[in-house]
Amino acid sequence: MSKPPRLPAAEAAGLDATLQARFEAHMPRHAGLAWADMLARLQSHDDALWRLQQMEASGGEPDVVCPDAASGACQFVDCAAESPVGRRSLCYDRAGRLSRKEHRPETSAQEMATAMGIRPLTEAQYLALPQWGPFDSKTSSWLNTPDSVRTRGGAVFADHRFGRVFVYHNGAQSYYGGRGFRGLLTVN
Repeated sequence: MSKPPRLPAAEAAGLDATLQARFEAHMPRHAGLAWADMLARLQSHDDALWRLQQMEASGGEPDVVCPDAASGACQFVDCAAESPVGRRSLCYDRAGRLSRKEHRPETSAQEMATAMGIRPLTEAQYLALPQWGPFDSKTSSWLNTPDSVRTRGGAVFADHRFGRVFVYHNGAQSYYGGRGFRGLLTVN
C-alpha cells in the first residue's frame, strides 16, 4: 500500500476527540498509559490517524490495548462489541472471493485490511480479547489464517459464546452477514 493521505485538520481533531473519549472510558485496556503520550505518538505518525479513521468509519471503534512490553509499541484493536458492521459479508481473501461462481462480494477481509493499512487479528490476539470485554457474542470475525490451513482451501474465524472463545474453520470462499474481521494497528 502506498502512503495513505493525511487527514484534514478538522477531521483529525474530531477523530482525536473520539479516540480520547474511548481511551478514557476504558482505562483497564491500557493501564499505565496517558492519553497525552498516546496523542503525541499518533501525531508523530501521519499515516496512523488515516488508518484509525478507516477503522472508525467502518464501525471498529479502535482503542489502545495492552502496550507491547518488549517494544513499547501501542496496539489499536477494533473494540466494537460485534464484528465491525462496515466489514461484514466478506470472503476471507481474494483467491477465496474469486473462486465463487456467484454472489461474489466486492472485496474480502484480507483485501480490505490491506487497503485500510491494518492487519486482521491472529488467533493469539483474538484469544486475548476477552480480558477487555465480551466481543463477538452475536457475530464472528475472520482471523489471520496460517498457510497450512489456507493452502488447503480453508480459513479460520472465531467468536465468543458461553463465556469463552471458539475458533473454527470454513472455506475461504464462504461469507456470512454476521462475519467480518477485527483489525490491528501498531503505533511505535
